Amino acid sequence: MGKTLFDKVWDSHVVDQIENGPQILYIDKHLIHEVTSPQAFAELNARKIPVFRPKQILATADHNTPTKDQHLPVKDLLSRKQLKQLAENCEANDIEFYGLGHKYNGIVHVIGPELGVTQPGMTIVCGDSHTSTHGAFGSIAFGIGTSQVAQVFASQCLLLKKPKKLRVTVNGKLKTGVLPKDVILYIIAKLGTNSGTGYFCEYAGEVFENMSMEGRMTVCNMSIEMGARGGMIAPDETTFEYVKDREFAPKGEEWDKKLVYWKSLPTDNDAIFDQEYEFDGADIKPMITYGTNPGMGMKINEEIPALEDASFEKSLEYMGFKKGQSLLEQPINWVFIGSCTNSRIEDFRVAADYIKGKQKANNVNALIVPGSQQVAQQIIKEGLSTIFTEAGFELRQPGCSACLAMNDDKIPEGEYCVSTSNRNFEGRQGQGARTILASPLVAAATAIEGKIIDITKHLN
Repeated sequence: MGKTLFDKVWDSHVVDQIENGPQILYIDKHLIHEVTSPQAFAELNARKIPVFRPKQILATADHNTPTKDQHLPVKDLLSRKQLKQLAENCEANDIEFYGLGHKYNGIVHVIGPELGVTQPGMTIVCGDSHTSTHGAFGSIAFGIGTSQVAQVFASQCLLLKKPKKLRVTVNGKLKTGVLPKDVILYIIAKLGTNSGTGYFCEYAGEVFENMSMEGRMTVCNMSIEMGARGGMIAPDETTFEYVKDREFAPKGEEWDKKLVYWKSLPTDNDAIFDQEYEFDGADIKPMITYGTNPGMGMKINEEIPALEDASFEKSLEYMGFKKGQSLLEQPINWVFIGSCTNSRIEDFRVAADYIKGKQKANNVNALIVPGSQQVAQQIIKEGLSTIFTEAGFELRQPGCSACLAMNDDKIPEGEYCVSTSNRNFEGRQGQGARTILASPLVAAATAIEGKIIDITKHLN
């Protein structure tokens, strides 16, 4: 029997098998940030255990960093303390750290791929649930808890039970205006937020094969939102072209050797999955969410379903919506284009292309937050910054920003935000804030109109 992409990567990283129990999995890359690492470092210090392989670790500041005046001392005391602690921990343990102002600083799941740190066939972990982003390269990437962060620091390994295998296949051609964000919101809306529990998900079919790497990262990023441990897409020529010549990508003979290995990774034709789902790409339209989990999504021109369920009704009450309601013409106060889901250059090109020559609606505050310093520089270089500022959008400095409101970028209570982030939980963007997830195109159009519109009617 053939092997899946997941099997090939997982099995090649198993160090040992505990009899009738979990496996010990070697971890190639460990990404860390300021929020989930301090306790892990403290545990190692208390037990006098050194960091085993510091060169396999990369650190950045992103979660609660300000997106304004990053050259000045951080105002928030807790944030300032966490950033200082991370810098000190990295220096004490000889770990590469990209702090505020560093040319490589940015959101951990944006800088890994853009620097060529993320490569096919790797195992990658981070104390952050959206580590699944890196699976777009054909790597096994997943979030871990603080105690596991300490485990990787100490041993470069994890004690794990091997997840089951799930495949979601989407064939056909996407309609104009349908972006990768719409594809993953559609899948989660169809399958539900628990459909991936206990599984690692591989995305297959023409729709994913035709996606850019940025698009594949958006899809894999949100795998966790359907309960999956992570998501993967088989590496191909698109992957290799993206990785090639990046800062930490293999060079010369090493590149040639890696390429041979990477080309062996795609799932064998006779491999068997524990669960399979198939969808037609032509059925997907621009999507929005209406509730308080990413599975509560619908096509932008549909109406909120009339489900009889207490938690469903509680969710609608929080959002201020009703069953059977259309969200077209719904006034919006905030638009956020950013986060580890949609803060890469492709996302801002899509938004700028729609915005160019138009003006933001007066009732909307619109934030543009690049995912890294490199993306920020590219926005300027390509003239997108001018398009954004002339249209009345506020261009910020890199960081997680209004995705999770661990910084100053919070949405006021009771107000609506169309956001390109990955979660619409109660209070996710600030206490009482109401989040509607959407693609960068839908977010841009909302900012211009000041309300949700059927974007399909506004495209050539």
